[in-house]
Amino acid sequence: NALLIGVDGSGKQSLSRLAASISSLDVFQITLRKGYSITDLKTDLSALYIKAVADENFLVLINDMLASGEIPGLFAEDAVEEITGAIRNEVKSQGIDDTRENIWKYFIEKVRKNLKQLPIVQASIGFMNGQKKP
Repeated sequence: NALLIGVDGSGKQSLSRLAASISSLDVFQITLRKGYSITDLKTDLSALYIKAVADENFLVLINDMLASGEIPGLFAEDAVEEITGAIRNEVKSQGIDDTRENIWKYFIEKVRKNLKQLPIVQASIGFMNGQKKP
């Protein structure tokens, strides 16, 4: 996980947009303004859901990924064999019995640790120096 904190103009948005571009991801940004309410947040989030959800199964897959790190049926059998073969020695070096199940669990845990979320916090210079934000 990464939390980008910095004064206005320090490149937080540019960095996150570059990372999204490199990863071939779309950027969705909520713009806070004076009077922004829970209703506004729900409206923004509903627009994100409409954009992101082509069908109902999309949310099921995201939920599986966030809850367990694993999406059932994501990899074909030959891809699973290739993955487990590629990390077998790494698993052994960790003192873990190199059964297929253990290797797969190790892989999923490694994926979960490396999944990235990128919240961004913007702050004015005065706020960063301990003053209340207007």
